[in-house]
Amino acid sequence: MSEPRVTVGQDEAGAGRGEKEAKSAPLKQPSNEASRPGQLGLHPGSPLPSAEPSPSPSAEGSGLLSLPWEMVARIASHLPAQCVITVLPQVCHALGNVGKDSTAWQLRARRLTGPRASFPVGPRDGFDWPSACLEMEELIACWTGQGERAAREAEQAEREREVERAQERERDREALAEEGIREWEEVEEGRPQVEEGVEEVDFQVEGVMAVQWDGEELMEEGEMQQDREGDLPMGVGEGEERQEAAAEAMMEEERDDEQGVLEAIEVEERVGVLADRDGQDYIAGPRLGREGERNGSSRAPSPPPALERLSLPSGHIAEVNSVLLVGGDGAVCASGSRDRNVNLWDLRDGGSTGRLLHTLGGQGLFSTHKGWVWCLAARGPLLASGSFDSTVRLWDLGAQGAERGLIRARAAVLCLALPQKDVLLAGTYDKKVSVYDTRVAEPLVKSLRLHSNAVLCLVADEQYILSGSKDRTVVIYDRRAGKTLQKLQLSSYLLSMCYSDSEVWAGDNRGMLHAFSMQAGFFKPLSQFDVGHTSLVTGIHRSPGSLYTCSADRTIKVHLPCSPPRTLCTLHHQAGVNGLSVEAGVLAIASGEMCVEVWRARR
Repeated sequence: MSEPRVTVGQDEAGAGRGEKEAKSAPLKQPSNEASRPGQLGLHPGSPLPSAEPSPSPSAEGSGLLSLPWEMVARIASHLPAQCVITVLPQVCHALGNVGKDSTAWQLRARRLTGPRASFPVGPRDGFDWPSACLEMEELIACWTGQGERAAREAEQAEREREVERAQERERDREALAEEGIREWEEVEEGRPQVEEGVEEVDFQVEGVMAVQWDGEELMEEGEMQQDREGDLPMGVGEGEERQEAAAEAMMEEERDDEQGVLEAIEVEERVGVLADRDGQDYIAGPRLGREGERNGSSRAPSPPPALERLSLPSGHIAEVNSVLLVGGDGAVCASGSRDRNVNLWDLRDGGSTGRLLHTLGGQGLFSTHKGWVWCLAARGPLLASGSFDSTVRLWDLGAQGAERGLIRARAAVLCLALPQKDVLLAGTYDKKVSVYDTRVAEPLVKSLRLHSNAVLCLVADEQYILSGSKDRTVVIYDRRAGKTLQKLQLSSYLLSMCYSDSEVWAGDNRGMLHAFSMQAGFFKPLSQFDVGHTSLVTGIHRSPGSLYTCSADRTIKVHLPCSPPRTLCTLHHQAGVNGLSVEAGVLAIASGEMCVEVWRARR
């Protein structure tokens, strides 16, 4: 009895050792069949313990991992990137290595961007393929079709406004009819009674307006209508006839009112909006039956969109020039306006609007600045605002927006950058880029004259400064070496710029996008793209898997950052868009309509 138990235990131990050795064996070249992860180093006859499920091959060698490595990688390429990154490593060591194969990620990226697109646009050395593919998949899931949905919502809103206008016209017609009846009654009450045998004397009533009733004019302005039948004088019986005529007119008006209501309902049904007569909100489409059926047929409602749109309450009284998401998770939004104020908004509350936290201001200030607020920048708890009043004000977000300092420039501040802690860069109208240390009382470190016209955009890291000017040049300055490395002449001037990894993307005054590579201080133009903007590109944001642009042509576009960019969505705005900010998948735009709008994942 004891001997079989010893034999089984030895088999299980051998199987367990074989599986552990297979899982710990390092991967080698995929061309070596014996060492592929799909084989796990197990002999086909090795039994597996029944108590521990595993994706390793069965005794007959027919499991998933018995397939060639190329086939396993191809199968995994059809799984969501999130699953490959977080789930497969928890299944087994072999499948976890799928997420380390850059070739598999490149195949996935090619499928997402299309076979004719080049991705990434810049250098491939050190490129984060898993993060880029994950971000592209999330971007496609959220934004594909969002433009069409936004257009349908705008059309629906216009239809609702048309219904409201029709109802308003109907109410005006009713009010006009009632006013005509009152005026006619006042005239009848003031008419003198004519006795028998006494000829009627013509008279006029001043101030009586002409009222059009069923196409028949009752009275001319300033005089009464006379009886035309046989030129007989109007007696007492004529008043009764007029009363009967008035009653008939009132009945006709009631019929007109009913007809007007029916027409209004018909308009509502035509545009798919029925007004709830119990004071509820408008409901789009025909009313649902008791069983949730529509027009007698059961059809599942369409799923809600992946994004929700927030329109922040009217906290500004002039155009919003700049917007910036801060905090790391898109929970707080800062907006700078031509009303000279900077507002902080809390986006964490549920609902369709954000909440105004603070309007920043120091002691003795009625507004944040004394001129237009033109640009914003942040790093950690430090927020900087630049203005046409030639100052940069510093704010501590960790202390509820308390004022932290004031920097005085010599011209209007048009762009800001905070490349590292306590280092602030400012581009100004007087053609200079200035470097400041925010910790000291005299913060100016260096003022650089790099251009021959106003500095419009600015990006930087710990070593390099890249600035674009209205003189149509881009300058690369090495802070450590203290010298200009390159000065590139363009055919247009840049208004917005984004520096991420080794790629620089910028938008110009003609609506074009420019892509550059930046490696070891060498700045190289790559491509120019026409993505459909017809005016100034006022904002741009690029990350490994996303590209956002906005323009004065009243559009916001979302793209995949390949060459050429694949546009997923175009949002149309009612006014020019002055800037955008993206953080943790949240998009905020600054509008010429004195408002800030936010798109984020639906919660």
